[in-house]
Amino acid sequence: MPGIPDRLPKQLVAKRVEEELEKRKDEIEREVLRRVEEAKRIMEKQLLEELERQRQAELAAQKAREEEEHAKREELERILEENNRKIADAQAKLAEEQLRIVEEQRKIHEERMKLEQVRQRQQKEEQKIILGKGKSRPKLSFSIKTTQD
Repeated sequence: MPGIPDRLPKQLVAKRVEEELEKRKDEIEREVLRRVEEAKRIMEKQLLEELERQRQAELAAQKAREEEEHAKREELERILEENNRKIADAQAKLAEEQLRIVEEQRKIHEERMKLEQVRQRQQKEEQKIILGKGKSRPKLSFSIKTTQD
């Protein structure tokens, strides 16, 4: 019976292991609980760190969006100011041009009035000459000569 001696040591080993496990059961349970608690603490710490990283990333993204919006707003305000300045310049140039045109029209009107006065004076002079007023032409005397016979 060669198989019997092999079985005895296996049974003895199994019994011995069982007894040893029974003696150290509390100690093993404590060690398992300690390791489970340690693993839980590590996982919680890692989870909290991950949540904090995500929160920081979200804050950074939000800050970047706010800075971008601020930059866009400043750019739009700068463009608006530039457009307002251009409009003011254009209005000033337009006002200057209108003033120049009014001044030219006034000069043209004055020139016309002077020309009209000169024309009227010339016309009066011509009429005086034609009508012989104001000693503008020598008087012609007409006399009838009679012949005596």
